[in-house]
Amino acid sequence: MEIKILGTGCSKCKTLEEITRKVVKDNGIDDNITKVEDIVEIMKFNIMTTPALVVNEGYNPVCFSSDFTRNEKQQVLDLLRLMGNTFEVPEEKL
Repeated sequence: MEIKILGTGCSKCKTLEEITRKVVKDNGIDDNITKVEDIVEIMKFNIMTTPALVVNEGYNPVCFSSDFTRNEKQQVLDLLRLMGNTFEVPEEKL
């Protein structure tokens, strides 16, 4: 599973990264987490605001938040599990 955390480095972006890494680690998800801070690279995902969480290439961002509750963390985990078992689709084919 490929996970990208999009954000320029603000406190909300850092919080999203911390939460994502913790949820992934705590649940033993096999992953590859990348932090994307370059605004030009972020724009390639058609992102208007950050932070954003992208799971696997070819998918639209799945999360726009930094203040996760315990329930929201579980929702992200459920989504990551679902997305981790799907194939990648190029953006132009969506």
